[in-house]
Amino acid sequence: MTKKRILLVTQYFQPENFKCNDIAFELQRRGYEVTVLTAIPNYPQGQYFDGYGVFKRRVEYVDGVKVIRGFVIPRGKGGKIGLSLNYLSYLVSSCLIALYLSLRYKYDAVFVHEVSPVTIGVAATLVKKIQRIPMYFWVLDLWPESLTAAIGLRNKYILGFFSRLVRWFYRNSDKILISSKGFAKSICEKGDFAEKIIYFPNWVDSALTTTQDVVTPDVPNGFVAMFTGNIGASQDFGTVLSAAELLKEHKDIHFVIVGNGRAKEWVEEQITERGLNDTVHCVGSYPLEAMPATFAKADVLFAALKDEPVFALTVPAKIQAYMSSGKPIISMINGEAMALVREVGCGKAVAAEDSKAFADAVLEMSQLSPEERAEMGRRGSDYAADNFDFAKQMTLLEEIMNL
Repeated sequence: MTKKRILLVTQYFQPENFKCNDIAFELQRRGYEVTVLTAIPNYPQGQYFDGYGVFKRRVEYVDGVKVIRGFVIPRGKGGKIGLSLNYLSYLVSSCLIALYLSLRYKYDAVFVHEVSPVTIGVAATLVKKIQRIPMYFWVLDLWPESLTAAIGLRNKYILGFFSRLVRWFYRNSDKILISSKGFAKSICEKGDFAEKIIYFPNWVDSALTTTQDVVTPDVPNGFVAMFTGNIGASQDFGTVLSAAELLKEHKDIHFVIVGNGRAKEWVEEQITERGLNDTVHCVGSYPLEAMPATFAKADVLFAALKDEPVFALTVPAKIQAYMSSGKPIISMINGEAMALVREVGCGKAVAAEDSKAFADAVLEMSQLSPEERAEMGRRGSDYAADNFDFAKQMTLLEEIMNL
């Protein structure tokens, strides 16, 4: 029996760490022939990864998966101009490659891994139309809402253009997969797409469920509230630091920030300006494989997002990763994430941008017994095992795509 051929379209792929990596390698392992159309890796550093470049490793096989990398201008420090050039350059190169692939090879389905930018859908839709094959569009970022939330864009003409573009993608998709149930309302406002929508949440990375001998950050003695991941504007560190100011006299409570991102330099400056060096610590970035051992050093894990409508519709993958760790969570995110943490009973959830409520939650959590915190963590890990299992999700994906 001939293997079914799947084209996975994404701007980010290994060695960049995204969920589409898992999909590509697992489908290949399950007997499908997978080709990935992606870009030269440059996220999040803002420059090409070592060993990659305009004339280096543009086509390669990674664990049996064929990877074709379109040209992209590195994102640099991630400013508006840098991101615009990054997105536009890959839009052009991916469309050219998509045209070539459509005429040169035959695929049975095209799968779109849609994190920002949504323009990745143009290349995928070209393949779908030329080859007349089904397209499956996995929505992880809502556009154009993400433009407003992430960079404050409110130009009605630009937002209108992207609304029409997204509507075109949805019309041409055979199924629209959503990572958060809250996305359905926004998608249905753009057209009659309700019957296409299928809930397909993120899963817990296997690297987060295994123990390895890795280097982990040093953390201070005392009660540790830890953040891990991207340090960006959306993560609302201004409010987090305001909460830390309210607790600065509690020298035994420490905020530990693990990760990197565009806002890291600003956060470090603010720590000094606000006199928080004794209780707030940026400890650098560590690989995914180091996270289980890093989580183990925390008493509680926290996440925050700004008070933007689009963020209220999503449950960040970070929440699922935190749940799997068996540690309690403090979430300062409105909407879906707040409801999930409260429903599961795996920690405390407060309103976005509420520094007083966040500080109170940290203080209250520090005053619980280790046994009480462990029980919260257990509820989270049990829920993650039941609802965010990778093997179950991949079997569901096969059913969705009729593979």
